[in-house]
Amino acid sequence: MSEIHVGPPPPRSYARLWVSTVLLAFYAAFVLLVTMWPNPKQLEFGSISSRLLQVLHNFGVPESFGYDKLEFTANIGMFVPLGFLLGLALARKAWWVAIFLLPAFSGAIEFTQGLALDERVSTFYDVLSNTIGGYLGLLLAMVMRAMIYARDRTKIERELWERRAAAAQLQRARAEQYQQSYAPAEPDPVTRVLDADFWASDEAPTLRLNL
Repeated sequence: MSEIHVGPPPPRSYARLWVSTVLLAFYAAFVLLVTMWPNPKQLEFGSISSRLLQVLHNFGVPESFGYDKLEFTANIGMFVPLGFLLGLALARKAWWVAIFLLPAFSGAIEFTQGLALDERVSTFYDVLSNTIGGYLGLLLAMVMRAMIYARDRTKIERELWERRAAAAQLQRARAEQYQQSYAPAEPDPVTRVLDADFWASDEAPTLRLNL
């Protein structure tokens, strides 16, 4: 029997890791730029927030939804992409690390704002909103990765099943071809008639001699 050579395993794809890591680095830098800017008034967030609130109120949002709630919602939305990209960059079995990294990152930002930036206000609600947004993004990344993993597993199982079915069909075809090649040839009619087993006991021909 000839030995089967498996060969080296195919190389792993690091496209997801590199793309998600690069995007995560850029977005984390953007978050740090926005949150660590010494004078938030220069970013003109106040005028944008007032215009957005006016639009929301015109569309029926209650007047009780003010600047504080809008800021809380904006902080959630700002950390959703961060948690999503972090969930993609981490290994599948190391996703739990993001549970600690996201609040730690937000806490470090708020601690620095309260310690070194006089124009910034550091509150626990900012950490809470950022953590909620990060966890939502992390959950989205985990669900997407689970769906892709299940799809790939199904495709692999389908491919293996098709190969096994093709191999079984080929094996049956070869068995039928072998039986046809080595099957005994049919005797000619004369030989069959002269064969004693050809006739039944009650149908066997008799010869009567007239003496």
